[in-house]
Amino acid sequence: MTTLHSVSRRRRALAAAGVVSAGLLVLSACDKPTPLATVTVGTSSVHSEATCGGEGKAVKTADLAGCLKGKGIESIKVDPDDTVRFGVDPEIADEGWTILMNGQPLTDSSKKTYRTVPGSVFFNAQYGASGDSTLVSIKEGEKDVTGLWSFKLEKDS
Repeated sequence: MTTLHSVSRRRRALAAAGVVSAGLLVLSACDKPTPLATVTVGTSSVHSEATCGGEGKAVKTADLAGCLKGKGIESIKVDPDDTVRFGVDPEIADEGWTILMNGQPLTDSSKKTYRTVPGSVFFNAQYGASGDSTLVSIKEGEKDVTGLWSFKLEKDS
């Protein structure tokens, strides 16, 4: 009877080890999500994972134009009298980040996790805006671009 009991215990131990190994294998196959960037206007917010990059590696210059034309970009309505708030995860802030408007720098690089910009800027021709919507991107990296998070700001007046 003792032999049967120890064999049964060994089988359970092997089965448990197999389940743990399978679980670790499944978890290792999962991609870690990229850090998030958030745009808030009044009480409305949208957030996004990286449109391109966001994994700490430099994005190739040839790929950047395509990143700025990505599909499925989150949009948010902006009254020109509102303040637009940009927030980034600390991993983005640690690398330095810049707000781009239609692909051109709108702000200097910052290592803060939060910035504000008047809503009127995004619809002002002086800053390169045209029409009732503007593509705004958050560029991670001070020298090399390591990530882009893009949002579409739509005029709400």
